[in-house]
Amino acid sequence: MNTAVEEKSKETSLPPLAYNAEALELLAPQELPQPEVKPLEKPAAPVATSRKFYLSVRTKFAITVAFSVLWAALSVYLSLPWTRDLAAYIGYPLAYTVIAGIAIIPGFMNAFMVAALVLDRRPPRAPLPSLYPPLSILIAAYKEEESILGTLESVAKQGYPGRLQVIVINDGSPDRTAELVRGAQADYPWLELVDLEKNAGKANALNQGLKQARHSLVLTVDGDSYLYKDALKNIVERYLNDPPHTAAVAGCILVRNSRLNWLAKAQEWDYFHGIACIKRIQSLFQGTLVAQGAFSLYRKSVLEEAGGWPECVGEDIVLTWAILKKGHRVGFCEDACAFTNVPTTLTQFIRQRQRWSRGMIEAFKQHPQILVAPRLSTFFVYWNVLFPMLDLIFTIVFLPGLVAALFGYYFIAGPMTLVLLPLAGLINILMFSIGRKMFDANGLTVRRNIAGFLTYTLAYSVFLQPACLLGYVSELLELKKSWGTK
Repeated sequence: MNTAVEEKSKETSLPPLAYNAEALELLAPQELPQPEVKPLEKPAAPVATSRKFYLSVRTKFAITVAFSVLWAALSVYLSLPWTRDLAAYIGYPLAYTVIAGIAIIPGFMNAFMVAALVLDRRPPRAPLPSLYPPLSILIAAYKEEESILGTLESVAKQGYPGRLQVIVINDGSPDRTAELVRGAQADYPWLELVDLEKNAGKANALNQGLKQARHSLVLTVDGDSYLYKDALKNIVERYLNDPPHTAAVAGCILVRNSRLNWLAKAQEWDYFHGIACIKRIQSLFQGTLVAQGAFSLYRKSVLEEAGGWPECVGEDIVLTWAILKKGHRVGFCEDACAFTNVPTTLTQFIRQRQRWSRGMIEAFKQHPQILVAPRLSTFFVYWNVLFPMLDLIFTIVFLPGLVAALFGYYFIAGPMTLVLLPLAGLINILMFSIGRKMFDANGLTVRRNIAGFLTYTLAYSVFLQPACLLGYVSELLELKKSWGTK
């Protein structure tokens, strides 16, 4: 699987659906694209969409939870001998905690993902019947002289059938980022530059760009991301076809530099499998928890209502939770793809995941009310409550248990841990099947990356979860914050 992809000559046409009524206000006359913008071709005739059997989102949620509880109950029953053996060494309270963290809770989460993916029947994204709303695109850039022109080129190649305002905010870069953007303005009449004298962080840069945004839809793109074809059109269509209370839509981030080394190859599967599918499931149940800054669409009025991007290391998750807390929905568009460069050294990778974990703790500290919000997405917020405990048990108990198992001591990592393997295998099959369908529909090719897959499934967590644990501890102890890597 790779993002180094080959296009296929395959196009799809979908019938129009009912649109996000509130979002259609964006098509007011004063916001229409300029006359020279070519309108879309007439969409295909509507196709009958009646279903013989329909399940509401809440029914799907109830079925998914019930299946997960049954799986967890079976796991508890099967683990009783394991519990007794482990309790002989550490006592029953710790034995229950350890086994819950190693097998029961992860098994519940895996079962939930399997059931949700099986039940997910996402409404088709449909072309708009008329002109598309204008977009203000914010690109915060710091030391991006090697990639910024490629990012702008990917925007230009979109052929988005609406007016664009692209604002690059140079965040005090000491390199030639601002100079290159100025030179590109001759080729791109929609391009604007906000050149900040001092580096003040991504949140500040985006907020400065937001002040200059003229349109009612605002989209963020990282300075080293490359938008795949139709990414802008697809994410706008997803937004307008989603429920009326949708205020933001996260795009799909894929790995651009996956051929460089083993770590990048493993992350390719993480983005393609794990991150994309979790966002898909969260979107199904009415609340993607992170609209990542690398590529996401927002309603400008909601951004302003939330006060823009907060000054913290996890500005995207904290902003997303502020949006959710106010009762809005955050969606996910799996076929609006942007390719980004991921860390290629363990030091960079650990710093990135530390920052992401710190961002989650920041979100809890700034928006604790989200824990009692009466909505389906609150279920996933409580997953995040459990992650620090799970990562702690994995790091200080399970990893040493693996080492002990090599010497014949199976009281922590033993035959019972193999119960998770069939479910993990099923999840990977489902994830791959769903991701591949999206790739096929968008002219992308899944490349063979067996080494990366084996690293991702067998060794990735050895680096990932301890890195996350360091992030939680750093934020709880309020240690000095640094951007590190994205």
